[in-house]
Amino acid sequence: MLRTLGLAAALPSAATLAGCSASGNAPVVTMQNFAFQPRRLTVAPGTTVEWTNDSDDPHTVTAYEDEIPETAAYFASGDFDTESAARNDVGGGLVGAGDSFTHTFEVPGTYRYYCIPHESSGMAGEIVVE
Repeated sequence: MLRTLGLAAALPSAATLAGCSASGNAPVVTMQNFAFQPRRLTVAPGTTVEWTNDSDDPHTVTAYEDEIPETAAYFASGDFDTESAARNDVGGGLVGAGDSFTHTFEVPGTYRYYCIPHESSGMAGEIVVE
């Protein structure tokens, strides 16, 4: 007997597919209007996420150090090793208009991040790895 698989079951969720990069299948989070879009993205372990600045304003991608899995590698645009280092050199982590930043998520869990210059405006996001 031949069975067909329903289309919904065969496709990843919309949040997983949100903004695939032009260079491949990496999910893309855009930075525009002082927000990360999508604000929450779910990916599989080993996925590289690309943040692309689609605005005229520079932004950062900075993990909240105490809001990532304990065994996960810290990430921030500018390749800082700690959140305090990123906060102490904001200019070194700015992603300019049309530029991008990537990070590969290996450890399952929830990763919260923000834009240092626009944190008070609520520019924050979340990557869920499962």
